[in-house]
Amino acid sequence: MASAPNHIDPTGYLDDLLAQTSPDLMRQMLQNTINLLLSAQADQVCGAEYGITSDTRTNRRNGYRHRDLDTRVGTIDVAVPKLRQGSYFPDWLPEHRTRVESALTSAVATAYLKA
Repeated sequence: MASAPNHIDPTGYLDDLLAQTSPDLMRQMLQNTINLLLSAQADQVCGAEYGITSDTRTNRRNGYRHRDLDTRVGTIDVAVPKLRQGSYFPDWLPEHRTRVESALTSAVATAYLKA
């Protein structure tokens, strides 16, 4: 009886999984991850989580700006939180319809596998 291998190449394993994965799943994972990151950063700028009353709150949210983001897995809808005072737009997100490199897609896939 053959024993199971005690070492798996993570890069090769990820490549195999991604080759079998549909683009719709990757697009949805990427969209969810980006929107969660944007929400967390907006919470940090506001000084408190969304919907939570806090003495440390310095600003409040005021809806979302929807942006299309072109990626290798397709165009995704990104919801950028708007603030009541000032503005918020992350420096890592392209302002115009610019294609995002595969590094962001790979980071999301890796985070999904580790979670």
